[in-house]
Parts: sequence; structure tokens; C-alpha cells
Amino acid sequence: MTGHAPVLLEEVMDALCPRDGAIYVDGTFGGGGYSAALLARARCVVYAIDRDPEAIARGRALGESAEGRLVLIEGRFSEMEKLLGAEGIAGVDGVALDLGVSSFQIDEAARGFSFREDGPLDMRMEKAGPSAADAVNGLPEADLADILWNYGEERRARTVARAIVASRPITRTRELAEIVERALGPAARRQPIHPATRTFQALRIHVNDELGELARGLAAAERILRPSGRLAVVAFHSLEDRIVKRFLAERSGRAARGSRHAPERGHRREPTFRLVGRQPRLPGANEIHANARARSGRLRAAERTAAPAIEQGART
Repeated sequence: MTGHAPVLLEEVMDALCPRDGAIYVDGTFGGGGYSAALLARARCVVYAIDRDPEAIARGRALGESAEGRLVLIEGRFSEMEKLLGAEGIAGVDGVALDLGVSSFQIDEAARGFSFREDGPLDMRMEKAGPSAADAVNGLPEADLADILWNYGEERRARTVARAIVASRPITRTRELAEIVERALGPAARRQPIHPATRTFQALRIHVNDELGELARGLAAAERILRPSGRLAVVAFHSLEDRIVKRFLAERSGRAARGSRHAPERGHRREPTFRLVGRQPRLPGANEIHANARARSGRLRAAERTAAPAIEQGART
């Protein structure tokens, strides 16, 4: 498989420690980079999950060459317990998550993820449910501004939302990018990133519920990992990385503790994870030079303890 270079591949493999006889989950199969590396480094079995049907279709050649050691599953990684349960798997030895959008999705204009090539304003990973065009043309201005502020960290979210509403209907990626560029003015064009970058990121995250998916997926990994199993998560922007950092801090017992002025409430739970290595691990200069997408990658990794998983909603 070509067209997608997995970010921090060696660091992820180091964190997961592939071994013979183990079972691993590649929760974001994408271009298959992590799955291929796991299969090459140990006589293990990999269950590869992706919500994008095109990613699953691309993976069939790798599946055929893996002699039954790669099982491709179309679905969301947040549902890994149910998906693996249907395969008769109740526990695994490692989970890898490479968050965000894949190079394949960005490079294919018809998917509508990128403003660099004109295409339909879609952005749906599963090709089902409301699209980015539905959000752009149907949501109230205030809701659009909230999405741009919360998911894109766009400081001029209200200005952009107002311009979008005034320009409806909008159906093409380049059309939306030009609207945002005009709304933000000449100063935005002098910045290192394209003026529409934050808007497109925000809409993509909203359309695919990416942050909710991540929070549910981390909890699912905690439940399905066996003691000493490893979790490795590569994030590409601060919103994702913040969720992963907070989850692992809480689960490893490193979250802020109470003081005599603000004592802890309730029983302190036994840590369910132990942090592995430096947090976060960053790509080196050589990788960034070879793959510009790697520059924002952040890897956080942890090892599962024998403590019972924490129920969602319970206090740590």
C-alpha cells in the first residue's frame, strides 16, 4: 500500500513491543502502516478497524498476504469491544490509534476534506449521515461560530460564521475556502497556514464527532486491554492531545490531587495505566524532513495495569 506514511512508526512499535502470539488492534487502519509493521515484527494477529469503507477495501491486499493474521473490520474504534466480541475476542495485548484524517482522504478531492483541491463539501469518513455541506448550509450562525471556536480554535469564529451564512448555499470546498479567506482579510493570508485551515478542521471534527469518538475509544481500550497490554496514541492537534494527556494522567494517578484547602472527594482508585517513556514523544528532524505531516505528531503511550477499568462517568 502506498500514499500514506505512518507517523512516529518506530516509536509506536517501541511502545507496543510486538511479540509472537499476541493480539493487537489497529484502531485507525488508514493506509495500513501500523498493521503492516506489527505483522512484520512478530507472528501476531492484528484486528484492523476503520470507519472509512475505502480504507478497508485498500487493506484487502495486505490481508491476503498476511495469511490470516490480519482481520479487517469496518466500524468505529470506539466500538472495538463490540466489533472484536463479534470475532470472539475479549482481550488484546495492544491498541494503536493514529488520530485525525488520513493522507488518502486529504488527497482525494471527491471526499471534500481539503481546500487545496476543489471537490464536494463532504468530509464524512463513513460516507453516511450529515455532511459538512449540511452543517454549513443548515446550522444557525451562532452554532457555526461555536463549532469554529471550539473545534478549530478560530479566534475570529463569529466573523467567519457570519460570512458563511451570508454566502449560502455553499457546496464546494474551494468555494468555502475563498469565503473564509475573504472574511479574514489580507493579514490572514500572510500567516504560515492557509486562512481556511481552522475552519476545515472544525467542520471535519464536528461532522465525524472526532473528539467524542476519541474519548469513547480511550475508555474502550482501557476495558479491552489485558494487564501489561500497551496503548499508543498519535495525535496531531492540541484538542486531541489534550484529551489523551488528561485521560492518561487520570488513569495513571498523575492528575492533580487535592490539597488541605481542596481535599479529594471519595475513594482514590487504583491506577489502570502506567505511563511508558517520555510523554509526549515527538518526531525527529529526519522524519519531519521526509514527511511534513509528521511535524505536529505527538505520541503518548501507557501500559495497562491489573486494576479494573473505571466506569465511564465515575470519579477518579
